[in-house]
Amino acid sequence: MYLTPSTCPICGDKLTIVRLNCPSCDTTLEGRYQFSRLEQLNPEQRAFVELFVRCDGKLNWVAQELKLSYPSVRSRLDEVIRAMGYEVREAPPGEEKQRLAAQRQAILDELAAGQITSEEAIRRLQEM
Repeated sequence: MYLTPSTCPICGDKLTIVRLNCPSCDTTLEGRYQFSRLEQLNPEQRAFVELFVRCDGKLNWVAQELKLSYPSVRSRLDEVIRAMGYEVREAPPGEEKQRLAAQRQAILDELAAGQITSEEAIRRLQEM
């Protein structure tokens, strides 16, 4: 099976689903159906969303999996948010402080558990 394309390979415009078929009973539905917002993402964005979900929505874990900095991963998430048609919101100042404190604590926890070296912890803390 192939992933469903959401854009036309010829002109790049958005595709519309016009026929659905049940492989068990061979029922066919015809009409004009839209892709969900997730299905409209490109393959790279969909893979990012899957990884984000596998990592329990923890950007620190995603960053570790992708071997990228937290800001790079945050930028990718913002791109996905925009691609889905939503606005990227700025975190309120208090929330931002809490997020940074949680991020710092996650790095220190990884260091304490021996999952990262002290050099890696220093580098990641400095990137914040």
